[in-house]
Amino acid sequence: MSRSRKKAKQREPETAEIDGISHDGKGIVAVEGKKVFVAGALQGETVMFQRRKRHRNYDEAELLEVIEASPLRIEPRCAAFGNCGGCSLQHLSPDDQRAIKAGTLRDNLERIGQVVPDEWLDPVFNPGAEGSWNYRRRARLGVKDVPAKGRVLVGFREAHAPYVCDMHRCEVLAQPVDGLLDVLSELIGQLSIRARLPQIEVAVADNATTLLFRVLDLPTDADTSLLRQFGVTHNVQIALQTGGLGTASPLDDSTYQALRYSLPEFEVEIEFRATDFVQVNAPVNRLMVAKAIELLQVSNTDRILDLYCGIGNFSLPLARRAAAVLALEVEQLQVDRGRFNATHNKIENCEFRTADLSLVDGNDRWIKEDWDKVLLDPARSGAEAIVANMARIGPERIVYVSCHPGTLARDAGVLVREQGYRLSAAGIIDMFPHTGHVESIAVFEKVS
Repeated sequence: MSRSRKKAKQREPETAEIDGISHDGKGIVAVEGKKVFVAGALQGETVMFQRRKRHRNYDEAELLEVIEASPLRIEPRCAAFGNCGGCSLQHLSPDDQRAIKAGTLRDNLERIGQVVPDEWLDPVFNPGAEGSWNYRRRARLGVKDVPAKGRVLVGFREAHAPYVCDMHRCEVLAQPVDGLLDVLSELIGQLSIRARLPQIEVAVADNATTLLFRVLDLPTDADTSLLRQFGVTHNVQIALQTGGLGTASPLDDSTYQALRYSLPEFEVEIEFRATDFVQVNAPVNRLMVAKAIELLQVSNTDRILDLYCGIGNFSLPLARRAAAVLALEVEQLQVDRGRFNATHNKIENCEFRTADLSLVDGNDRWIKEDWDKVLLDPARSGAEAIVANMARIGPERIVYVSCHPGTLARDAGVLVREQGYRLSAAGIIDMFPHTGHVESIAVFEKVS
């Protein structure tokens, strides 16, 4: 009885003034010695909130009401903001969002890596007036048949619960998918497998848009007819995935177009599939590739390593400027796609190989070759094994593109204190506007 009353009391709304703000836009307040992170609250605001998730050292809370607002607060564009977990920073201007992200990078480098760059780079972002909207060309949408609501929900997960958000459009999804959520809901509601279709992969290319439906049961002929007609009506390609990644296939092979995006500054066109990893923001990706190659100071005599190369996003543009590029990636499917893209672009000085870079021990044959420069673009886990062997590789210059400031900071500390490099520059890349995701870029130079 007392335990039940205590739980109910803890979940009552609370009011407090926000002391700080986290990298992902959550207000921070200490209540009775325990930190509470309030999604959507800004520093200096007085707010009413309700705790939703409890942890040993901190709690997470939902913002119920802003009693006294910060002058930095703006009106979010999206009607689902606050409920949808896709965005967390729409209540701040893009400039203020980037300031928070830059502060997060600075804090991580100083606190975790104990390093400070010689120069802070200007943020890389799409400068257009609408540059922070309709940018997501890749996304995974949840799908849930909810009889109580009388409809199928299609969208991102909720911010405070593992449910699909009840939303009608998305302001950050690339066109035309931004406005298709309701018609997708109607479509799936007509299918016999409406309760057996958990997600949709979105892939918007320069030349076509693919919606890949993950299905747990095969669609009937009537279902297939509805899907096909939807594709024609809305000018999107429909594909189905019945199991693992290898089971993804177009609904109509005869009319399906391979997805492509271009990097025109380097005369490169890259083909990808709906299940491939590609950077979600096409304009910022183009700026990022150009910036990375500029910072690497590539010359036509350089031999370059591109590690965690994916399908060739950096490798192929690098090959246009360098003497030779060796591109390494653990996933064979991505290596195969990289090789295809090299052939497609008639690039002969870029070799793609499979390698598990988490298992590098310094005895790998490619490490013992001569490399002038290295580009790193690892996953969130960073490049721990690689940086531990960087002195053996011995490049004069490294450009590290990171999707997690904490692992970048960890690796930067190793490069500076153990591997003979200095951190000459660092800055953020605003790849994911309106979210707390911090993409960054750092330059390391060998100490002579």
